[in-house]
Amino acid sequence: MRVNLHEAMRRAVEASEQARGRTSPNPPVGAVVLDVAGTIAGVGATQPPGGPHAEVMALREAGERAFGGTLVVTLEPCDHQGRTPPCSKAVIEAGIAQVHYAVDDPMALASGGARTLRRAGVVVTTWHDPSAVARGPLRSWLHRQRTGRPHITYKYAASLDGRCAAEDGSSQWISGSASRARDRLERSRIDAIIVGTGTVLADDPWLTARLPDGSLADHQPARVVVGTRELPPAARVLDDAAPTILVRSREISAVLDALGDRTDVVLEGGPHLAGAFFQAGYIDRITAYVAPMILGAGTPAVVGAGVGNIDQAHRFDCESVEMLGEDVLISLVPR
Repeated sequence: MRVNLHEAMRRAVEASEQARGRTSPNPPVGAVVLDVAGTIAGVGATQPPGGPHAEVMALREAGERAFGGTLVVTLEPCDHQGRTPPCSKAVIEAGIAQVHYAVDDPMALASGGARTLRRAGVVVTTWHDPSAVARGPLRSWLHRQRTGRPHITYKYAASLDGRCAAEDGSSQWISGSASRARDRLERSRIDAIIVGTGTVLADDPWLTARLPDGSLADHQPARVVVGTRELPPAARVLDDAAPTILVRSREISAVLDALGDRTDVVLEGGPHLAGAFFQAGYIDRITAYVAPMILGAGTPAVVGAGVGNIDQAHRFDCESVEMLGEDVLISLVPR
């Protein structure tokens, strides 16, 4: 069936999203090849480091149908020889006639693919609205290219009055089953989860990515535990279900160093650790699961964010609002 370029780009973004968490330090790119009749001949996504890029995967699936066809891809095809050959070369050799890509490659080493393709006679255009890619699957990777550090999302579940635990410390469960299922699946698409030792001692979380049936996902993010308190040997974060990194320091710089080249990172608490990241200016997004309940007292979502008066408040803009069962999922980015 013939598809238009908008549908092809949607499919490319979908492929890109599926690759999240598996490609760092490379970007999770998605690509679609349309044959000369405008039907989808190949779909591909970036493979783990050392493996083929999205364009090559899509071209392999398309085979001879790629000749004279169109490539739709979320990122400008790379133009350098790294662990894999340049994607621009593969596109030219496949006989692709047109390339539409969403986002320019910001890396000086890899950029220039569009120029090389045009010199070879390929028609190249940039996408009119790259926001679905720049604020979607490539958000964290693009952030790393701009800032040199990981993209950090603060994720928490809270009552309507902003409490993450009741006065007695109990917190299971503030959010509903739909929210918890979404969160566990999202973990399969990130590189690392950060928590403090206080959270581990209080809740003994497993911090694993799980499928809807409860089984472990193929990809597991690194579990990063921050703080100087000792953990009991039986703590669930110390098992072999996922890699665990212990950061025996409260310094944010030590946490960032421990993350290495991991790019898409979620901070899950506790409130004092979250406050330190806010105060350092290292919160790049918030995902808040808000439950329809009032606790009146208990643990707040953030403590010690460096705010002394209303003018110093950390302000955010709302990206999206979604209902998950009875909960509301709010996504926000710094203003």
